[in-house]
Amino acid sequence: MLLTVRNLYFGYTSVNPLFRNLNLSVEKGKIIALAGESGCGKSTLLNIIYGLIDWQSGEIFLENEKLYGPKGNIVPGELGLKLVSQHYDLMPYLTVRENVGKFISNTNLIEKKQKVEELLEVVGLENYANVLPKNLSGGQQQRVAIARALSIMPKLLLLDEPFSNLDYSRKMELRERLFNYVKENQLSVIISTHEIQEILPWIDQIVVLQEGRLIQNDSAEETFKNPYNSYVAKLLGEVNTITDEQKHQLQISRNHFFPHQIILDENGKEAKVSDSRFAGNHYWNRIFVNGIPLVMYSSQKLEGNIKVKFNF
Repeated sequence: MLLTVRNLYFGYTSVNPLFRNLNLSVEKGKIIALAGESGCGKSTLLNIIYGLIDWQSGEIFLENEKLYGPKGNIVPGELGLKLVSQHYDLMPYLTVRENVGKFISNTNLIEKKQKVEELLEVVGLENYANVLPKNLSGGQQQRVAIARALSIMPKLLLLDEPFSNLDYSRKMELRERLFNYVKENQLSVIISTHEIQEILPWIDQIVVLQEGRLIQNDSAEETFKNPYNSYVAKLLGEVNTITDEQKHQLQISRNHFFPHQIILDENGKEAKVSDSRFAGNHYWNRIFVNGIPLVMYSSQKLEGNIKVKFNF
């Protein structure tokens, strides 16, 4: 196992601890998504693993070597790990090229130059090699920080909301290049995000935190198909949440389900469409089944009375 967290206990105050006996394992070569609402502990956990924050009790191991956090390191941060936080910490008087190459050995300058150029291509900043950080946007600075982290080929790369300052097109482009590079080089990654659906095709495992508790730890497919509760389901996209009484009225087995899990069926339940809107690759529909309001996606505009079934 690459990383093992055992019985982690941490709190900013003793009155209300954030983590109580949290356990987590990360296999080598895996991309792990750390998901949850703001304030659930994602960034704190990454900072603890990297060695920037001390914890009260529990153990953390990197390849069977015990980590001790700030009290065990003169220089903050653990060897073999690299964290890209939401504070990019770029050297202001070095160019983009110099920032990316900062931790690469000067033993072979030709190889160093090639490596820097390769990493700039990964993050889409080839044309900004000679620019100073102050002249970059927040999203561009974020990409420089990612390239610099990749330059040392860490055993485990920790990314804290790495796409948060990027517009949609840049986000998709960086996602493709970054995860391809990670897979090709067999790097291990923990990536915290509140937009899990945007990286779903690339991740091997989803770890869900809720108020400091680890409530689900499964493959991406299993998490999507069987979210532990409505909290997990909402992290994965729009979701219908109903009461136990409404579940009984609809004669279904779940209290939460996605709009795409309601489909048209001529032998299904009666439903009334109150609203149908174009939403890109589908139509967004508000329907009522037994008087219960639900959201349903469809490939065409719906109106009037329809029949539906729940497909799960």
